[in-house]
Amino acid sequence: MSTIEKHTIVISSSNTHSRYFHDLWSYRDLLFFLSWRDILVRYKQTVIGIAWAVVRPLLTMLIFSFVFGRIAKLPSSGTAYPLMVFSAMLPWYFFAGALTDSSNSLLVNSNMISKVYFPRLLIPASTIAVSLVDLGISLVIMLGLMAWYGVWPTFRILTLIPLIVIAITAALGLGLWFAALNVRYRDFRYIVPFITQIGLYVSPVGFSSTVIPEHWRLAYSINPMVSVIDGFRWALLGTNTDLYFPGIILSLAVIFILLASGIWYFRRTENTFADEI
Repeated sequence: MSTIEKHTIVISSSNTHSRYFHDLWSYRDLLFFLSWRDILVRYKQTVIGIAWAVVRPLLTMLIFSFVFGRIAKLPSSGTAYPLMVFSAMLPWYFFAGALTDSSNSLLVNSNMISKVYFPRLLIPASTIAVSLVDLGISLVIMLGLMAWYGVWPTFRILTLIPLIVIAITAALGLGLWFAALNVRYRDFRYIVPFITQIGLYVSPVGFSSTVIPEHWRLAYSINPMVSVIDGFRWALLGTNTDLYFPGIILSLAVIFILLASGIWYFRRTENTFADEI
C-alpha cells in the first residue's frame, strides 16, 4: 500500500520582500511582453500614432522658434534657433510621455494586478518602451534637420546613451510615485498632465539655460531635466556653451533621490494595489 507524502508550503512575506528584486529578473520576459504589447497598441494599424510622434515636436518647435527666437530674440548659443528648440524637444517629450504613461499604467492594467502575482514594478517600467520608440523617430527627424542646416554630429553624440539613461531614471522615479498615488487618489491622473504642461515652459526647451542669471542656475538645476536638455544640445549641436557641472551634479542627486524614494514608496504600497484598484 503506497503512502502519500504531504508537503506544506508556507508563503512568507519576509521571503517575498527578500526575493523581490530577484523576481524582477526572473520576470524579465514579462517586461518584454508588456513593452511589446504597448508598442503594438500604439503603432499597429495606425497612422496617427507615428505621425503624432513627428508632428507634435515639429509644431512646438515652430511656435517656440517664432515666439522666443523672432519676437523675444533670445540667444541660441550660436546655432539655428529651430535646432536648439528641437534638440530640447527630444528629451522633454520622452520624459513627459514616459511619466504620463507610467503614472496611469497601474489603472490601465488593473485586471492583471487583481488576478495574478508578479512584481508590479514591471508595469510602470514597461511603459518606457513606447516613449523610447517615439524618441527614436524624433531623433531621425533631428538628424534630418541638422543636415538641412549643415550641422554634422561629432563624437559627442555618443553621450546621448548615458543622457537617455538619466532621462529614463528621472521619468521612472517620478512615475513610480504617481503610479502608486494614482491607485489611492484618482485625482493624480489630472495632476500629471498639468505638471508636464507647466514643465514644458519652465524647462529650457524654448530657450537656452544660459539666459538664467548665474546666481539662479544652481537652484534652477533642481529641475532634473535641465541638465539632460543641456546635455542633448551639447551632444547633438556641439554648441560652444560649456556644461554647467554643479547643476549636473545637483540634477543627478535629485534624480537618484526620486528613483530611490519612488521604489521605496511603490514597494510600501504595492500590497494594497489589488484591494484599492
